[in-house]
Amino acid sequence: MTYGSTEVDEQPTGWRGFLVPLGVVIGLAGLLIGIWFLIDDSASSNVAAWLYDLIGDSAEADALRAGSGNRNVAKIILAAVAMLVGVGGIWLFYAGLNMVVMRLSPRWRASLLPWVFVGPALLLLTIYLVWPVISTIIKSFTEGAGVANWEWALTNSANHSMYVNNVLWLLVGVAGSVGLGLLIAGLLDRVKYESVAKTFIFLPLAISLVGASVIWRFVYTWRPPGQPQYGLLNAVMEGIGRDPVPWTQTADFRLATFALIVILIWLQTGFAMVVLSAAIKGVPTEITEAASLDGATERQKFLRIIVPMIRGSLIMVTITTSIVVLKVFDIVFVMTGGRFNTDVVANQMYVQAFQFFDTGRASVLAVVLFLAVLPMALINVRNIRRQGMAA
Repeated sequence: MTYGSTEVDEQPTGWRGFLVPLGVVIGLAGLLIGIWFLIDDSASSNVAAWLYDLIGDSAEADALRAGSGNRNVAKIILAAVAMLVGVGGIWLFYAGLNMVVMRLSPRWRASLLPWVFVGPALLLLTIYLVWPVISTIIKSFTEGAGVANWEWALTNSANHSMYVNNVLWLLVGVAGSVGLGLLIAGLLDRVKYESVAKTFIFLPLAISLVGASVIWRFVYTWRPPGQPQYGLLNAVMEGIGRDPVPWTQTADFRLATFALIVILIWLQTGFAMVVLSAAIKGVPTEITEAASLDGATERQKFLRIIVPMIRGSLIMVTITTSIVVLKVFDIVFVMTGGRFNTDVVANQMYVQAFQFFDTGRASVLAVVLFLAVLPMALINVRNIRRQGMAA
């Protein structure tokens, strides 16, 4: 409340002032109980059994307590509690903390209020992002063979082709995706039906990596010569009088790896095209028109004016695509499972963790991926900050 030029803070008094901290305590307790309920596997079954007892169906209640019976009611209860805790509990938590902070002096209020909203998010990031990274690094040195996990990852000759494949994915996949995206964005910039053409090129990005891999399995399908060819490419090869090619089932790892990289390029070109096309449209027309008056050709305007001016967007697309390429797993897993010398780090990490149950080696490969992706993420953050300052 304001009287003249003097601001007076109205604070809850009496029983209302007592209810504020009490509400916070009750809300926090309810949130913790709800989280415990979600963690405890038997909690929802016990509540469902209690409900069956209320309606007189003791047989079903006993079956649920014994770990059998119809668990549909238990699943519904679990979903309801998850919604209540995830929406209502978090809202009460924020609202309660906000009321507590608002009862403080203006100086403390200004200092603490931002942390009321940012603090829980930072806590969740620490629990679900920072701690798993630290835990994985620790496991890479302690689980299984211990330090020997790193020796296996770095010196085992069987892993060398895996690293080479990742480098090929990085060089060819990124260059192909970004290069084609930039070329198509430049070519379609002045086409009459630009939006229609871009829609068809962007469409593959709406397909998941697994779905795209299944589609391309039909494209690459190979059968021995003399048998009907169901794969699109080998049907074409047979139609022009050539022998069918085992695109992804060959001992030539370069052919097989490049065949898989084509799938990623097919998917990621649309992303690069959309971002770079928007950047190209942001280039002032006055600059390109002035270059035309000076006698610059279309190719010179594109390479010497437009490309340098969209450098920030180009870096962002390159880094983003590089991170996707380094973590590629779905395509390799669905197409070859890492056979025929097509293995990559992410696929081998899955194999070690879920087929051989060797968490030590899997942790080492996870750390290797993390160390490879981290510099690119930092470069991307720096680039975004530079663009923000330039704007």
